[in-house]
Amino acid sequence: MTRPGRSALAARAMASLGLLALGGGCARPFVQALPVPPYREQILAPYDTTWNALIRALALDNAPLRAVAKDSGVIASDDFVSPIGVYADCGRLGAAQLEGDALVAFTIFAQANRDGTEVQVNARMHTQSYRRGLTNSLRSEPVYPCGSTGRWEANLGDTVRRLIRE
Repeated sequence: MTRPGRSALAARAMASLGLLALGGGCARPFVQALPVPPYREQILAPYDTTWNALIRALALDNAPLRAVAKDSGVIASDDFVSPIGVYADCGRLGAAQLEGDALVAFTIFAQANRDGTEVQVNARMHTQSYRRGLTNSLRSEPVYPCGSTGRWEANLGDTVRRLIRE
């Protein structure tokens, strides 16, 4: 059995690198949106008042709820569809921002403390259907993770404070 010479090995290595460069050059890197920390807010009202305002605010927002447990202070929503950019920031593919729809879910934790009630909102989001720019058709695969824009959480806090004042 003969061993290939150095020039044959070098030629194979260069051909392999060339194929990798061609394949990698066509792929568009996904740049994920930066994850934001959980939204936290201190509500200066007793726990029962804040809890009732939270439930009313979610009803006004028509949020689909999966679990409501007043004794443990947990409210979990089902997934609901939101346009990318409203509640969900799904990053970009290459230089183009992702557009389309995202599945969004929130978990709300409420806990009484000496100053009132502490509320924390955790968000979970991912793409449902997306495209790059206006020219491409919508795709559902692959699924990309998204980060929260913070709008839903801030709107919820504003609504809760308004309902407590009423």
